[in-house]
Amino acid sequence: MQRILIIIANCVLLAFLLIGLPAATREQWGNLQFSSAPTGRLLMFWGLGIAAAVNIFVALFLIKVRKSKILCWEWAAVFGGLLLVFYAFTLGKLNFHWLRHALEWLQKHF
Repeated sequence: MQRILIIIANCVLLAFLLIGLPAATREQWGNLQFSSAPTGRLLMFWGLGIAAAVNIFVALFLIKVRKSKILCWEWAAVFGGLLLVFYAFTLGKLNFHWLRHALEWLQKHF
């Protein structure tokens, strides 16, 4: 039961961060966008960092069962990895030009 609760809580948090947060911070009226990009990025950084920290805290101090601890550590790694990817994307170190080039190559050859 504890493992199911951990999975459900983390899935809800992940959906909130990846779907709900961008939708809530983007305000659009017609073709004009009024939202602040730095505010959305800051909220995403804090959300991912807090999610990873809470999973680490729960694994260290609140859960005694080994399998549930491992599950919390795995979720902490997922949120930490997403935080690193989002940080690299924000700095411009991670881009998707390779995908565009690959799709253009496929379009030419097929």
